[in-house]
Amino acid sequence: MGKKTSLIDEVNYIGLVYIFLNFDSRIVTILTMRHLLYPGGLSESTYEIPFEKLYEEGYRGIIFDIDNTLVPHGAPADERSIALFKRLHEIGFKTLLLSNNKEPRVKSFADDVESAYIYKAGKPSLKGYLKSMEDMETEPATTLFIGDQIFTDIWGANRAGIRTILVKQIDKKEEIQIILKRRLEAIVLFFYKRRKNDEGCKGYN
Repeated sequence: MGKKTSLIDEVNYIGLVYIFLNFDSRIVTILTMRHLLYPGGLSESTYEIPFEKLYEEGYRGIIFDIDNTLVPHGAPADERSIALFKRLHEIGFKTLLLSNNKEPRVKSFADDVESAYIYKAGKPSLKGYLKSMEDMETEPATTLFIGDQIFTDIWGANRAGIRTILVKQIDKKEEIQIILKRRLEAIVLFFYKRRKNDEGCKGYN
């Protein structure tokens, strides 16, 4: 078992990275809010999550990000994503796509997978997450969120009290602003995984 990491250790490490990258001080403040940034679990892929088991645990609604969560950035719904949503609906889940993209992008994908959607959601704003649960008629205790970004997807869902699963992004080629955020995400994940190792937890649990 590794040495446990204190909050002071985390803040010191994050502070050094802040100096190195010369980010705005608000980013450092965000990084110290670890309970809101840590996902409820990790998965290599959306398509490896045991949804049947999660339904048995009482979850009834799933909110999805689209780009790099279900398909590469900007890609249309493919056979794999269409089959996944068909499977989810057969299990009994209600689904909703929550995206910061404009409506043409989100609606076309939602039509293909036959899911409800919210476009220009303003993640990590709480508004979209709360509206998602209202539309699916679920509560935080029965809702899951699945996405690939910590500072939008996971942060917002955690603030809404929703269980989160962070998946690895599908496409490694991303815009520069996303690449910079990925560097900060790596710091958060370093401490998250260290804490999980201390607790003996693995996977999406």
